Amino acid sequence: MDRLYELAAFVAVADAGGFSAAARRIGVSQPSISKAVAGLEQRLGIALLHRSTRNVIVTDQGRRYYDRIKPLMEAMAEAEAEATSSTQKISGSVRISAPATFGRLHVLPLIPGLLALHPGLELDLVLSDSRRGMVEDGIDLAIRVGLTDEPDAIVRRIAGTPIVCVGARRYFEQRGIPRTPADLLGHNCLLYGGQRDSADWSFQGPQGRTGIAVRGNLSSDSVETIRAAVLAGIGIGLMTRASLTAELSDSEVMTVLDGFVADVRDVSLVWPKRRFVPVRVRRATEFFADALARRLADTER
Repeated sequence: MDRLYELAAFVAVADAGGFSAAARRIGVSQPSISKAVAGLEQRLGIALLHRSTRNVIVTDQGRRYYDRIKPLMEAMAEAEAEATSSTQKISGSVRISAPATFGRLHVLPLIPGLLALHPGLELDLVLSDSRRGMVEDGIDLAIRVGLTDEPDAIVRRIAGTPIVCVGARRYFEQRGIPRTPADLLGHNCLLYGGQRDSADWSFQGPQGRTGIAVRGNLSSDSVETIRAAVLAGIGIGLMTRASLTAELSDSEVMTVLDGFVADVRDVSLVWPKRRFVPVRVRRATEFFADALARRLADTER
């Protein structure tokens, strides 16, 4: 049996989590896939997969083999596509992660454009405020807001979004508008990041940078929760301008202490550092680098 077919069959089973799903993915019969993987295991003299009636699990040796083979298979497919000038007809899955609120407001609206440009793509969008390992989670492209410290990844900054101190007008009508950072000590400040009792909010003043230990009756590790609480008039939030798009042009929401808030959070595209990056991932990256930068620039106007 063709050795390349054996490798392709094994990679498909590992990706799909089963023989039937792998067969459907590459358009062959399930017995053909099983025979190919069995032939590969016999040739190597190792078990690549644990088979049961319910599922298929990659063995430790199989995982190491997969990690070496998958990039080579992708590189071969890429080289073939480029040689036949068919890179415009890209297909396959791209797993993309983004912060939940940012993804909902800025990434989701761009998805139809990407799929219209490349209808053969299959997108898996993971929206979460928690940052997990890209390799462990199978992430092809991550969209990050804020500091990125990932030595095993390539980081491309595409834009910036300012930090704003914001609240609903009805909140300020009841509690007054803070004129200096110190005034926040008398306000209900909404705490992001799971800090339950208090948090240090950083401001820039005439004497340099200063931190204010603010307190409030709501804390959360979800930007969406803090955002909703701000819009509901519960308290004051410190967040990126990109987390509040149309709301900042709404007369019901306003920023305060603008002269004291100078920080900007980077918006970056991040992908695993590897020699071969599939064409489909490169095209998705190029699309977001352009479309997302333009969208964020428009929101800042």
